Amino acid sequence: MEKETSLRSESAQAYVYLLATMALFGSAFASSKSVVGHMPHQVAAVLRFGGGAVILVVLLAFIGRKSQGPSLTRSQIARAAAVGLVGVFAYNLFFFWGLSLAPSIDGSIIVPVLSPVITTGILLALGREKASGARMGGLALGVSGAVVFFVGAGGTGVDAGGSRLTGDLVYLLGALSWAVYSIASKKVLVGMDPLRATTFGTLAGALALLLFAVPAFPDVEWSALSSTTWLNVVYLAVGPTAMAYLFYYRGLRVVSPSTATVIMFSVPVFGVTCAVVFLGESFGGLQLAGAAVMLAGALLAVTQGRLRQQAPEQPAQETGRETGREADPAAPAPLSGADGRESHRKAASTTVRTVEEN
Repeated sequence: MEKETSLRSESAQAYVYLLATMALFGSAFASSKSVVGHMPHQVAAVLRFGGGAVILVVLLAFIGRKSQGPSLTRSQIARAAAVGLVGVFAYNLFFFWGLSLAPSIDGSIIVPVLSPVITTGILLALGREKASGARMGGLALGVSGAVVFFVGAGGTGVDAGGSRLTGDLVYLLGALSWAVYSIASKKVLVGMDPLRATTFGTLAGALALLLFAVPAFPDVEWSALSSTTWLNVVYLAVGPTAMAYLFYYRGLRVVSPSTATVIMFSVPVFGVTCAVVFLGESFGGLQLAGAAVMLAGALLAVTQGRLRQQAPEQPAQETGRETGREADPAAPAPLSGADGRESHRKAASTTVRTVEEN
């Protein structure tokens, strides 16, 4: 009886950690939008992920030595860096660019909802997943909802040099980048220690963002930046980019990766809430209808209508296909642990046991 009570308590804590992770991910959209309003989007991106990279390096220095995972070889570091260029550099290039053109509320819907739809579509096209009726129906719903959403955005306000529709299309490119990253990371980074792989990937992406942002640095009026702006920068580096890593892996110690994937669909709820409360943003009825259809399609495509949780101890090969596709659209998500491989869960378990995702 005591063991059963302990397991239930641990399971409840895991869900709390995962929901906290999704709240951090969702809040990143509004917080990032606030920062982009005071500096070029290229600079905002490098400040966030440069800070996140520094925190991850510190975590690796103090925690990595206690991890049971093996050190990465040069080849593995190169692979982690290459995937980081897609998941950190390319994705965030489009993410922050989109924020400079369109409201954050649009991004909080488009990126986390369409990323799994695009991922599923690519895997079906590559023959790596079966084209069941549920998956095809989910894809059709997702695409239809996206069309309605974009039609609703067309012709609406202009923000920082571009239309809302243009910004939404840039968000779509970000969702595509994240889908490619998710697929590549699952195949390329199998067996790597998640903290080490994430750190090297984030470093590579942050350095690329820095090189891209250099021409925009003279345009920043550093002395005019308010304390609120700097607090947002610090929050983005610590919260959605570092703490979420630890929380995410703590949750995956108990909850199956497939269930974690479904929980990730709560990101739009937190994202929309933050955008409305803190930024006063909104969208029309047509966009709301499109968002609802997109969400229904994404859930159907990812879960195939089966929402029952799988046992955490189930062999990794049975769950790996449904895992880790949508980890933080707004942060450098775990480069390898999100795939639910058994070795990753062991490494993540050792990591969070000492400190307490991303």
